[in-house]
Amino acid sequence: MPDSLPWLRFGAAVESGRLKLRVPGTESLRRAEEASREMGDALLLSDVDLQVLALALEQEAAGNRPTIATDDYSIQNVAHRLGLPFTPLATFGIRLRLTWVRYCPACHRKYPPDYRDRLCRVCGTELKRKPLGKSPVH
Repeated sequence: MPDSLPWLRFGAAVESGRLKLRVPGTESLRRAEEASREMGDALLLSDVDLQVLALALEQEAAGNRPTIATDDYSIQNVAHRLGLPFTPLATFGIRLRLTWVRYCPACHRKYPPDYRDRLCRVCGTELKRKPLGKSPVH
């Protein structure tokens, strides 16, 4: 809310230069989007989620070691794929990195993980997703 204390603190931090607002470049954003598609999390990540991942890639390329603080399993999954460190806040975090596939539970047709339609194009049943592959997170 614009008149709340957190909002005022945010504005003061930006004005003083202690907080800088950044937008990622197209190459790092492309890499984050590509990794999210490969893992099958593209439909679950927002534009802001992808920007966070892309900014972390840019920080790493600049010689920094960023850590993404999130409880979002999809962000953690893609961050792990990109080799970016993350830390959960209120959950235990992911234990396995999952690659997802979308499928029809009625006719068993498989679709790419980034297939945007909600329904099976063959029989019209609502699609679900399941893990296609798993690898441990160290």
